[in-house]
Amino acid sequence: MEQDGLREFEARRPRLFALAYRMLGSASEAEDAVQETYLRWDGVDRTQIRSAEAWLTTAVVNVCRTWLVSARARRERYTGPWLPEPVATARGELGPLETIEERELVSLALLTALERLTPLERAVFVLREAFGYAHREIAEILDVTEANSQQVFRRAGQRVRAGRARFGIPAEQARELIERFLAAAREGDVESLERMLAADVTATADGGGLVSAARRPVLGPHNVARYLTGLLRRQIPGLGLTVEEVNAAPAVVARVHGAPLVVMGVDVADGAVVALHVIANPDKLRHFASS
Repeated sequence: MEQDGLREFEARRPRLFALAYRMLGSASEAEDAVQETYLRWDGVDRTQIRSAEAWLTTAVVNVCRTWLVSARARRERYTGPWLPEPVATARGELGPLETIEERELVSLALLTALERLTPLERAVFVLREAFGYAHREIAEILDVTEANSQQVFRRAGQRVRAGRARFGIPAEQARELIERFLAAAREGDVESLERMLAADVTATADGGGLVSAARRPVLGPHNVARYLTGLLRRQIPGLGLTVEEVNAAPAVVARVHGAPLVVMGVDVADGAVVALHVIANPDKLRHFASS
């Protein structure tokens, strides 16, 4: 590829990755989708392209839509619950995340909820909500009518937002709660843990059949508290527990000699922990380990 074309692509690579990750919920697959887009860019006659950004956005979205069809079939055969791959975001890996809305759109909870959508619904929702495209632009990218884009967006929003009426708390308060929560879990203080958990708290673990993990969500404060103390008090040489920014929110990260063993996303709302997303599948931690 000639240098101008390469520079144009590399200048947009971070944005393409951020888009592909929101589409796929997988950092490793997002990297592959960006690489596939690069190969298509390399093979096209760029003298006929009016807007590199529009062309590349359309290309990566269409790659992701195709892959989502096969991904859904794979996830139906997945061992245990499926959760998204975590991404460290303290250095802007997923683009600007300055508002509560921007942070929510890369949260593990919302990315999990996006699994309910069809590939078209997911594309419309991500382009509109996360990247601010007008429905006219989305219609051109996805080859649908503007009215259809609006209809699909409304339907997708209803499906994703269902049951999400709780109110979050500022990041500083969330981090303080999570640090107290982690300290109680490490000390085996089940009673203190229970007081920090919502009445309908859930803990969902993704081991992918590769490591030991609960095959079904753990429900209720008492069960979740006991589950967490068992998980976080394991005696493993070189084990360290820290609170780090993952998917734009404080999360508990367990490392052994510096290598991530578990990433636990913690959803905090109304002053309590409402959900835990325990990612232990080593395949899903490779990108996180390299960041």
